[in-house]
Order: sequence, then C-alpha cells, then structure tokens
Amino acid sequence: MDTQNTSAPPRAESAPADNPSRTRRHGCGLTHDNVRHTTGFVVIGNHLVQHKELSLLAIGLSCHLQSLPTGAGADIKSLAARFPEGPTRIAAALRELEAHGYLRRERHRTETGRIVTRTVSCNQPQAGRRREPADTGCPPAKRTPAPPRRTAPKALPAVPRPSSTAPGLLEAALDLLTDLRRRDPRLLLSAAETAHLAPGVAAWLERDVGTRAVRHALSDGLPDEPLRRPAALLAHRLADRLPPPPPLRTPAGPPPRRYEVRNCDGCDRGFRTPETEDRCRDCRATALP
Repeated sequence: MDTQNTSAPPRAESAPADNPSRTRRHGCGLTHDNVRHTTGFVVIGNHLVQHKELSLLAIGLSCHLQSLPTGAGADIKSLAARFPEGPTRIAAALRELEAHGYLRRERHRTETGRIVTRTVSCNQPQAGRRREPADTGCPPAKRTPAPPRRTAPKALPAVPRPSSTAPGLLEAALDLLTDLRRRDPRLLLSAAETAHLAPGVAAWLERDVGTRAVRHALSDGLPDEPLRRPAALLAHRLADRLPPPPPLRTPAGPPPRRYEVRNCDGCDRGFRTPETEDRCRDCRATALP
C-alpha cells in the first residue's frame, strides 16, 4: 500500500474513563511512540482490543486472523503449529470469538460433494446486527403481509404411449392406477395425475404384461420415507422399466382339410381322398404303365 490510509486516525483513541488501564498511579502512565504505517498494516478496532469479556489470547488470536490474507489456514491445527499455545487453548479462544461474533464457522458443500468448514473473521460484529427502530412514542404502523408467491408445479415426467387407443385398454389402466392406493396409501393420485399416467400403463398392458405384474412393478420397493410426488415416481418407473414388445408371431394358416372316408374301387379298401379320385394310392401306382 503506497498511499496513506486517510480513514485511519493519526493516533489510537484513548481508553474510556472507566477503563482500569487508564488509571495512573504516582504519575506513571502509558505513553506512545507511534510511527505512521504506510504498508503492511491492519486496522483493529478498540471494541476488540479493549473488550471486557474476551481473554487476552482470544483478542490476540482475533488480531492475527484479521491480518491473514483470504484463503489462509485458520483451523486449530494450523494455528497450533504457528503459536506455542496448544490446540486446547486455541480452541477455547476460537469459541470465545465465535460467541461474541468476531468469528463464524460455516459449512459448505464443494462440487465433489465434500463438506468443508469455512472460517469467517469479522472485524465489526455489530455492523451485521439489525438496528432496533427508535422509540418515537407512536404505535408501529401495521404492515400488510405480502401474499405468498405461488409457483407453478413442476411438470410430471413423460410416460410411454400405446400404439392402440382402444377404450377398454385405457379403462383397465385407470382401474389399475386407482387401485394402487389400496396397496400403499402414499400412492393416492389426483384425477389429473391419473389421466397423465394412464397411457403409460396402457403401453405396458399392450405389451402382454398382466395387470398383476404392472402393479408389482409400480408399488414394490418404494422408499420408507414419505413420498413428496408419488406421481413423478410412478411416471419414472413406467418409462424406465418399460418391457420390450412381445415377439412377432406369424399368423397360423387354415387347418388342413379332412376328406371323407370312401372305398377304393380296385381293392375295396377304405381311404380318404378327394371326390375326383376313386382308387387308393396303391391301386393308382399299379395302374401306371
């Protein structure tokens, strides 16, 4: 810092009159031989260094923390390695500063999901407190509470669609969804949610999946805690666990025709043959040249 700090006073303010350190005995008191700092200094308030409830270790530790740059280590292990005081005394001093507002320890979650503790040093704890309104003798004006902000509910996930729109298929899907609340009371759905999920259930039924199998796929293995949006969970299961379509089956041809039994004109043996034939296979083979 090459420029002078114009906001800093030319000398430290004297202690209040009720401070015991100001009392002089036999004319012997404290005098100052101050030289103005231009670089490498930190401004410390008298409310900290002359605090009546903080210990000397806590005051000195707060001064040290305020002089550190942002990002420096301020945990108990780092401070114990820096000063001769042990971890127990340093931890007690940190608790003193935290109780009087000169220190805050906040927990944050990093992008990797790890929980870390961030230490915040406050040089003026009173600045963050709310100021009480002055007593003017008039009753406070009544403030109309602001109406709560209504946010639109999040749309439900998309569900599969059946290739057929047969009314009977959708009716079976609606009956299945309505019956889920009997298996688990948490699966009570509204009319709009049921109408949204019905095509997904119909897509399952269309793929030769029985109603019992669909019911088990939707209601088994639910978490123990309360369900915030059961319809969203069912929509996710309908799309995520959709079975493959059934194998393609070739339509069977017409059954073979069965001819009536008649007697052969050559050997009088009974056989089945069209009306155009009057002899059995053996007699026809013998008659061939």
